[in-house]
Amino acid sequence: MELVRAENCRKSFDGEEILGGITLSVNEGEVVSVIGPSGSGKSTLLRCCCMLETMDGGSLSFAGKSAAKEEGGKVVYASHAELKEIRKTFGLVFQNFNLFPHYSVLKNVMEPQMIAGKSKDEAEKKALECLEKLGLSDKAKSYPCQLSGGQQQRVSIARALALEPKVLFFDEPTSALDPELTGEVLKVIRDLAAMHMTMIIVTHEMNFAREVSDRMIFMEHGVIRAEGTPDEIFGSDDERLKSFMGRLRG
Repeated sequence: MELVRAENCRKSFDGEEILGGITLSVNEGEVVSVIGPSGSGKSTLLRCCCMLETMDGGSLSFAGKSAAKEEGGKVVYASHAELKEIRKTFGLVFQNFNLFPHYSVLKNVMEPQMIAGKSKDEAEKKALECLEKLGLSDKAKSYPCQLSGGQQQRVSIARALALEPKVLFFDEPTSALDPELTGEVLKVIRDLAAMHMTMIIVTHEMNFAREVSDRMIFMEHGVIRAEGTPDEIFGSDDERLKSFMGRLRG
């Protein structure tokens, strides 16, 4: 089943084209990694898919439900009520955690659930389940400033999982972490992949992407330059792709 489809997605900022007509589809249980140099449009694509940015052109749907479509040369989004339901389909894990500093870990994971309509008791039960799953039960009463970067990112993953999304988006989930803390976050994502969680991951961790992905997409200058299985991407004869991955892998 196709869970996410963005078709001919276009986006410009101040007259500069950032996305030049991207088409992306992701099926249930699939892990897709998006790689490419800085400025290639990776994060903008993710933000358009999550509707944090509005598209200038193209269409977007989740599990067959239309979120946006192009009509008469402009993009028309679904109604507020429809988008509210569609947004329940996915969760987003940011680069920089985006935790509320004045909330405890438990309340950080509970709050989005309560906004979505769960009772306090339901939200607390689910939050504790997710924190336990991510090895953070002992941090429930702590505050973000008392946690390491890796722990904060795991809290943000728990927060996303607590909403029971069908799809998880990750925007460079380890870019704000010291190398020694990166491993614990990548392990969580590996575990989610083993559970067949549908994920779209923007990442610069090449070996991790090769290990965890069903499919990889290489973006450059706002377009998809290469797409395929990890073996196809790593075995590509495209000189630009080989140069890019060679630099990142050191």
